Order: sequence, then C-alpha cells, then structure tokens
Amino acid sequence: MPGGQDTPSRPPVSPISATQGNRSLTAGTPVCMTSAPDVTAATVEGAAWLASAGTYPRSTLAFWEERPGAPVVLPCGTVFDVVSAPSVFGRRMLDRLWGADGPGCGPVAVHRGRTLLFAAPGTAHRLPSLLAWEEWGPRTHAVPPLLCHGTGDAVTVPALEGEAEAGPAGSRWLVAPDTRHPWLPGPEVVLWAAVRAARTAARVSIFPPADQGAKVYDVSRRR
Repeated sequence: MPGGQDTPSRPPVSPISATQGNRSLTAGTPVCMTSAPDVTAATVEGAAWLASAGTYPRSTLAFWEERPGAPVVLPCGTVFDVVSAPSVFGRRMLDRLWGADGPGCGPVAVHRGRTLLFAAPGTAHRLPSLLAWEEWGPRTHAVPPLLCHGTGDAVTVPALEGEAEAGPAGSRWLVAPDTRHPWLPGPEVVLWAAVRAARTAARVSIFPPADQGAKVYDVSRRR
C-alpha cells in the first residue's frame, strides 16, 4: 500500500450484543454480566475468545469466574497479534480507524501508558517491513516505535470488568471484545491507520486534549 492511499474495505457490520444476563463462563458459578451495552467490559462471548488464545481456555475462564476484575497474561500469534503504540499516537490511530473513511477495529486496550490494538495473526511479522517500505512525505512525522507482539510473545489482557480510569500503570478496555469471532485488522489496515495518524500529528499540537482518556467510540457499527 504505497503512500497509504487506499482506504481499507469495510467488512459487514454486526450490532453489539446488548443483553448478556447472568451467564456462566464455564459450567461453574454464573458471573453477573450487565444488560446494558458497555464497550469497556468484555461479554461472555468476548471472554471465551480471549481465553481461546491460551493453552488451557477452561482454566482461564474458571479463573475469571472467581476473579472477573483480574487481568491475565495471554500468548499472541495464534488467535491474535497485538500492536502496541504510545498512548497519544495510538489514540490517533484509533480515531482514524473509527473515522468516516475508516474500517473500524477489533478489541483495543490501554496498558501502562500504551494503546494495544488487537490485530490478525501474522500482523506482528509483516507490519515492521511495511512501515520501513512506506514512503513518508517531508511534512509527515515519522511513526513512533510500534511494538509488534506475535508468535512467542505474550501480553497482559485487562480485566473483564470495565473500569473508569486505568491510571499510569493500569489497564482497561477502550473497545472490549464482545464476540467469539471478532474482526481483526491486518497489517495493511494498521499501516493505513498509522500513516494517517502521523499526518494528523503533523498538523496538531503534541499536547492531547484534557479529556483524552474519556473518549467514547461509536460501537453501533462494530463487527
């Protein structure tokens, strides 16, 4: 995608699941899930998808039933890859993904001051070479270091329950998983968002708005 000119195609949209009720993550004790749509809290289906990345999914689900407010460490490379960006730049990428010409995104979290974009497996391997190959214009700021986590890596996944603020060293969902089969952007889509975020950075102040951490994304066109 030289020059980042092509807009990624928009996959079919599926509405967010609005009613979860009291459902069990495994056959054990039910976990109370809110009946209102909440992009900052994972659903039962989203938790099952996350757990499938681990070696022992049922053990992970059982742990979350007992401690839904606890984060866990999950491996990358099979179910998802993760692209980690500095917080402000990651938010700019997310703004572009959810903009009028953007395709949307998969799950997104923040952890220790970085934005974690969950991407399709293989993205971590391919994205660095795409970034190196991209022809950056003279007025475009270079993309800050993006950490690509794929096969052999692991990331800390936020707690299932949403939290209002993550804090400097905390973690929370910006767009929590809500389905067993979420749409995940590939390396070309992530590159597309990075190029446009870099162009945006060239035009705006380096200081984020005061409510940067409170932005809510329209999930009515989630996959």
